[in-house]
Amino acid sequence: MTERRLLLATGNAGKVREIRRALKGLARGGRPLEVAGLAGVLPGLKPVERGRTFEANARSKALFYSRRWPGLTLAEDSGLEVEALGGAPGVRSARFSTPKPSDEKNIRKLLRLLEGVPAPARKARFVCVMVLAERGSIVGEFRGEVRGRVALAPRGRSGFGYDPVFFYPPLRRTFAELPARVKNEVSHRGRAVRRLRRFLEAKKKAPSGHRPDRA
Repeated sequence: MTERRLLLATGNAGKVREIRRALKGLARGGRPLEVAGLAGVLPGLKPVERGRTFEANARSKALFYSRRWPGLTLAEDSGLEVEALGGAPGVRSARFSTPKPSDEKNIRKLLRLLEGVPAPARKARFVCVMVLAERGSIVGEFRGEVRGRVALAPRGRSGFGYDPVFFYPPLRRTFAELPARVKNEVSHRGRAVRRLRRFLEAKKKAPSGHRPDRA
């Protein structure tokens, strides 16, 4: 039987919520596309992330899980790059405050490293790379990014990760101050997943054997 569910290869509940919302309404095999999380189908499996780029980590995770899942697998790697810190925390965003990292500890470390840096010099960007794979082969790559700056202090209660300190100048709010719908329209992950959605919609009509897509 063909597996019609798309495996979302992440244990981050915030990412699962955002991507499920963005893919709502898509169909596969004549039925609504269901997004399955790791916890429900492949609990306890986790590859080691050794990549130096978001692309490398996303590809590694996508291939690892797609060899263990009979349908489409979507992996992503994302993080915050701060210009004044030479691009850090970058691929180490989630584990920036190791050992025993948490969103709160990561934010505290980031703000401590930026003490005394004025607002104009706190330029930053969020980057997201999504990789779609099936049975050990990559079928698509999708990138999104958004530019802003690191706020002087956390603001807002929505979102997750570095959202409370990522100030988005066009809306004059941090990501944690934005409603989920608004954040998803402008965020790095929202931009990447819209490219993914367009690819999946086109894939239903495309002949087999097409080359991997990169967007």
